[in-house]
Amino acid sequence: MGKTFSIVLAIIVVVGGIITSSTLFTVNETQQAMVMQFGKVSDVITKPGLQVKLPFVQDVIFVEKRIMAVNTRRSEVVTQDQKRLMVDSFARFKIIDPLLYYQSFGNLNVALVRMETLLSSQVKQILGREILTNIVSGERSQLMDTIKNQVNAETEGGGIQVVDVRIVRADLPQANSEKVFERMRTQREQEAREIRAEGAEIAQRIRAKSDRDKTVIVANAKKDSEILRGNGDGEKNRIFAEAFGRDADFFAFYRSMQAYREAMSDDDTTMVLSPNSDFFKYFGSQSRRTAN
Repeated sequence: MGKTFSIVLAIIVVVGGIITSSTLFTVNETQQAMVMQFGKVSDVITKPGLQVKLPFVQDVIFVEKRIMAVNTRRSEVVTQDQKRLMVDSFARFKIIDPLLYYQSFGNLNVALVRMETLLSSQVKQILGREILTNIVSGERSQLMDTIKNQVNAETEGGGIQVVDVRIVRADLPQANSEKVFERMRTQREQEAREIRAEGAEIAQRIRAKSDRDKTVIVANAKKDSEILRGNGDGEKNRIFAEAFGRDADFFAFYRSMQAYREAMSDDDTTMVLSPNSDFFKYFGSQSRRTAN
């Protein structure tokens, strides 16, 4: 009797556990839930917590509540000015209405494929209407907003909202990049040649001006020196004349002393002159004074 009771109790506990697990479920903060009954949505739960459903009759499908991202495959875009770009882009979106989302897409994989297709199509269309400089300049943010609005318009009624669109990369194809690089290098070399030519011209003008200034400065210096020398010579002659007028004998003696100093400035000076030369008259006078 006791063994039978234990078996029955165990069966009741197991069945109760199964029924309880089939009745209760938990919705996390990052999730939304749809209660399905016979393949149809009977309830949508967006608040987190412990929830109840009919066991064996109702099922629960959980839907992501967080913002998700979808990336597009690298694709080629032809701009309005016929420039080719290889573009990588991505979008961030969230599910705002689980019921519409389920009715439109059924599951997340289908939604991601659909979002990627729409994003890639809108990127090509909108960027294709712009010139290259607008895409790579500060107007890119406006273009991203336009793409986001267009994708939202395409998915309207699908329970999905795009919150952001970004271009990861927008590069020229390899062949175009090489041509652009070669053209840029040619332009820079031409600019360098022009700058060097302008520098050489400026340097030539500076050198020519410096030579002219040098010639003028040297000429003015020579003129000033000649004037100073002439004034000095005139002053010297005036002093000599004044000295001669005051004492002719002393002046003659002084000039002779200067001549002796200049003629015999070197120690090895050798002079061959007649003893009766006027050059030695003061030597003779000195000799006669010594003799006397």
